[in-house]
Amino acid sequence: MAQVLIVGSGGREHAIAKTMLASPQVTTVFCAPGNPGMVADQVQLVAIDELDLAGLIAFARKQKIDLTFIGPEAPLAAGIVDAFLAADLAVFGPPQAVAQLESSKAFAKQFMQRNGIPTADYRLFHDHVAALAYSEQAPLPQVIKVDGLASGKGVTVAVDHPMAADALAQAFETTDTVLIEQFMSGFEFSQMVLVGGNRYSLLPTAQDHKRLLDHDEGPNTGGMGAYSPVPQITPDIIQETIQRVIVPTLAGLSREGLCFNGVLYVGGILTSKGVQVVEYNLRLGDPETQIILPQVTSDFYQAIQDLMAHQQPRLTWQEGETYLGVVLAAPGYPSSPKLGVAVPTIVGADYAGVWGKPGQLVSAGGRVMLVSAHAADLATAQRRVYAQLERVLTGDLIFRTDIGAKGMGSMANPGSPA
Repeated sequence: MAQVLIVGSGGREHAIAKTMLASPQVTTVFCAPGNPGMVADQVQLVAIDELDLAGLIAFARKQKIDLTFIGPEAPLAAGIVDAFLAADLAVFGPPQAVAQLESSKAFAKQFMQRNGIPTADYRLFHDHVAALAYSEQAPLPQVIKVDGLASGKGVTVAVDHPMAADALAQAFETTDTVLIEQFMSGFEFSQMVLVGGNRYSLLPTAQDHKRLLDHDEGPNTGGMGAYSPVPQITPDIIQETIQRVIVPTLAGLSREGLCFNGVLYVGGILTSKGVQVVEYNLRLGDPETQIILPQVTSDFYQAIQDLMAHQQPRLTWQEGETYLGVVLAAPGYPSSPKLGVAVPTIVGADYAGVWGKPGQLVSAGGRVMLVSAHAADLATAQRRVYAQLERVLTGDLIFRTDIGAKGMGSMANPGSPA
């Protein structure tokens, strides 16, 4: 029987751990470092930081871990997969060279350009003065992106030139590489793909909600909620995404010697020109994972093992229901989340930035938990989630009240802030 190690501490890792534990082959799931909200689901916490590569390798060896699944982007960018492979340990995730598709927006844009993958036009700048001069004469809105990892928050959609100037000033305080992209208007969606060499398997399509406040207002966050599947993303659109994005991406990686086992996350947008790419991630999305993985009806652990052996997995998903999740965050998120705020205990919830003991949790970061429900249609799933939240004391925690509304509306969307 198998033992699995999940690296990370958020709601995504909580959902992965629960899905692994549902496999008849898996006896124990460890999560490093995890969070105390996971304990009620029999996840064993390991007090090792996600960037302590040597400590994680030593634990995996000592515990005879059969599979390590990397959750967040930071350890991937730091080369955790390369380190595990060098130690001859089974690990699911891309090596550092492939993780650049997420860790460097410049690398991703240049890769898409080389391989004919549709995305917004852009200019790359290493000098603040030159970037500002270009911005002042470029059309609005403009999408200004910090090159490196920013936990989903290193993007500004500038609707006027003063806003663009402020975003550029802030960006160049943290990096010497900034992108200014053409704004894309359309309907955004998340399409994740499990990859094993030249084999791949699509996950159900989802839509994330990045903005902090209702009606897509406020600053960008790591994600305030999600639903899946997405009614507007029809089988034909999924097929277009496969043909225009997924297949060319995997082929391009193969040509450049970058085959991998792990996750390819396509942040897509359906525009008047068809499907285009907003961004790549090289790991499961958070919060999308929390409402996608509960849809698995087959052995997820076995599917990962098959992919790592470069075999086509037998992965099946529920059909006929919609899953919807709402993120609760500490007041002050995303800029300065308040610590020590009481967090409710809700059976089935996925916990993230919390500390304390089960039943006595408090905030230890920004996003603290995700509450989800499923139903035969999106509207009913939405009502069920918010009915749950009305029955518990959420106190000072903040959350959006309109998750899923875009799925019940028209294709109109404010555009791409991702």
